[in-house]
Order: sequence, then C-alpha cells, then structure tokens
Amino acid sequence: MPEVIYLLDANVFIEAKNRYYAFDIVPKFWECLKEHAATGRTRSIDRVKGELVKGKDELADWASKKCPEAFASTDDDKVIAAFREIMVWVQSQPHFMDAAKTQFAECADGWLVAYAQVHDCTVVTHEELRAGAKKRVMIPNICRAFNVPWVDTFTMLRGLGVRLA
Repeated sequence: MPEVIYLLDANVFIEAKNRYYAFDIVPKFWECLKEHAATGRTRSIDRVKGELVKGKDELADWASKKCPEAFASTDDDKVIAAFREIMVWVQSQPHFMDAAKTQFAECADGWLVAYAQVHDCTVVTHEELRAGAKKRVMIPNICRAFNVPWVDTFTMLRGLGVRLA
C-alpha cells in the first residue's frame, strides 16, 4: 500500500498558528511539517501559500522563506482540467447560493481538491462535511463528490506517526 500524501488546506496552518501549535509553543509541529514536506508526505499548493502570505506575519514568513518547498504548483494542465470540472459541478448545484459559488471560485479550495484528485493526495482540512450547506461550499463536500479522501490535522499527524513530545 502506498504512503498517504497529505495536502494541507490554509485553515490547517492558520488554526495551528493561532491556537494549539503556535510557533512559540510547539515549534516541533512546524519542524515536522517541514521534514515531511522534504520527504513528499506533506504539501500544500501555491494558491494556499498565496492566502497565507497575505497575513504578513510569522506564518507568512514560514511559508515563503522557511518552507517554500511545501507548496506545489497548480500550473498543470491536468490540475486545471480537474479544477474546471469541479467548478462546473459547483455551478450546477442549485442548493449553493450564488455568493457561495462566487466565493468558492475565488479561493484556493477548488484548486486544492483538484490537485489532490490529480496527484492522489488526501486533503487535510478543519472543515466538516455538511450536506445541506448553502452559504458556503465546503471542501469535504467537494472531496466527497469527486472521490477525494479528506482528514483532519490530528488524523494526519497520527498517520505520519508524529510525536510532538
């Protein structure tokens, strides 16, 4: 069985920085992400990095200077085609409000799922499946529709065998 490649959503980085794995409290978390990025087990995408660097904070610095290798390019014909397919699906879903569709088209989420689908990754996100969601297109809903696995941060850490002690 091949090793799982974990593809991290922006909220994984942001929540960790702001709460339970802050740089000054658990630097080992960030070292671990960097180590696993070097081996190819964890990564994210350029569009997530773009969202992170807007913060102009320690996380922006980490993403752009300390671990730039963790962010893969979405400039790939297969990823672009998968993203197009995802957008067509989202636009065809009558239960999503127009504002939700617009917001989804402008953020990294669709690109994240497209990249995961093309490169056989498991998406890591704090979002949860919400079948009746109308105001927001949730990553797990897209993952489910396109047969892309997803997990939360803690499942990823367990899957990687991480010990932060």
